[in-house]
This record gives sequence, C-alpha cells and structure tokens, in this order.
Amino acid sequence: MPVEKGNVSAGAIKTAYITAGMGQPVVLLHGSSAGGITWYGVIGALSQHWRVLAPDVVGYGESDKPTATYDRPYFAAWLRAFLDALDLPKVSLIGLSQGGAIALQFTLENPERVDRLVLADSAGLGKVTSLGGFLGLLCGNTLPSRVAGWCFNRYLVHHPPSIDPTWAEYKREVSRMPGGKRVFWQGRGKAVAPIPAEQLRQVTHRTLIVWGEEERFLPLSQGEAAQRVMPNAQLKVIPKAGHITFFDQPEAFCDLVIRFLKEP
Repeated sequence: MPVEKGNVSAGAIKTAYITAGMGQPVVLLHGSSAGGITWYGVIGALSQHWRVLAPDVVGYGESDKPTATYDRPYFAAWLRAFLDALDLPKVSLIGLSQGGAIALQFTLENPERVDRLVLADSAGLGKVTSLGGFLGLLCGNTLPSRVAGWCFNRYLVHHPPSIDPTWAEYKREVSRMPGGKRVFWQGRGKAVAPIPAEQLRQVTHRTLIVWGEEERFLPLSQGEAAQRVMPNAQLKVIPKAGHITFFDQPEAFCDLVIRFLKEP
C-alpha cells in the first residue's frame, strides 16, 4: 500500500503523520522514540484492512516540540485536537509503551470516541523497573549517540539486529532537533506514571494487551495485572519478542491485532 506523509495543525501544534489504506480509522501511537515511523514495518499489513494513521506525537519526530507539561492530559488534549483536525470522530487506538498510556488517558476522557484499544507493552500500568532501560533513556536524551543508542536498544528488542539502522539513525537526528529533548526533561516521566486501578476499571472498551515474552523494560506482570482489572481485556504474549514486539515479531503482532480488530 502506498504510504503518504502529511502535516496538520492539531490546535496550535503542527503535527506530522504518515497514513495508508482506506476504511475505518486506526491510529498508531508510538512510545518515547523516533516518531510515527516506528510503525513503518507493520503499516503495510494493517492498511490492507483499515485506514491507518501514525502521527509524530507532540514533542517527537517532525511535530512541534513546545515548552509544555508533557503529562497524560496534555498528550490526550493534543490527540483530541489531531483527530478533530482530520475529522475523525471515532477511532481504534494502538499504543506502544508511552503511546499506550496516552491511549488509555484519551479513552478515559473521551470514551465515546474510541472503538477498540490495543496496548502493546504499555506504560502506565506500573512503575518502570529497569534501571538499565532508564539509564539508556537518560543517555539518549542527554547526548544522543550511536553508543547510547546501542545500549538502550538492547532493552527494546529481544534480537538487536531486528532494529532497522535507518530508524535508529533517524531517532538520533530528531532528538537533536531544537526542542527534541524537552519531552523527556519537561515531562519527567509524568506520562508513564502508574494509572490507578480504579481508573483502569472504567475502561470498558474491548482491549487487547500484547506483551513480549522477553520484555526487559516493563515486566509482563504489569500486563497481567491490567488484564485482571480491566473488565473487557485479553492478554496475548508473543514469544521471542522484547519491548517493541513488532520489531522482533512483526507477523505475529499483525496477526494478533488484525484478528482482534476484526472480531465481531
């Protein structure tokens, strides 16, 4: 499927995004990484069935990087403005890591605008327990380099060669843009802070929680706990996959997501 690149004003935020396919809209929210291009390896498969949109979340990629709080309500407000700008009243959301926490916040605030929810190794379900992963984030947002990226990438995937070097280089370049480090230093982890269980219980939408069996950044126990609390959630674990499951196992990830979103 041809992939198109666009820009739209989400309120005051110039937001870059890529899109492909036709039909019901599915929005992909990346984590603390390069931007919407993180999803490039799975857009082809998903866009055979739906209109897929992968924005550069505010503060990342080629979108604006203003001085801001960068907490979950801020990101949810940006997402609402992004959907309004593209006249998308209701979507399914797929969120990776921090993108999962943003998707949950948006769903809590705007339940009528969400159809189904996919949380891929989602943040917001517990504390970040990996010291090495946190140090990798710190180094990458202090002095982006190939060495820092190499160290951090070992916490992102089970099989490091599965990371496209072009993606890794792009990630370094956009973090060096003016304001590229604001989201980390001004957000100070507020977006990924644990969401209380009583709030998770309010998310009654059909939800698929996907986790990598070899996850080193956020423990599988957090996904298991969320599945027990959320009333309409199911959990699927992908073998031989780390934090970004679709880098390690793109076909398995797409198979799970496609079957879930197509379930009557």
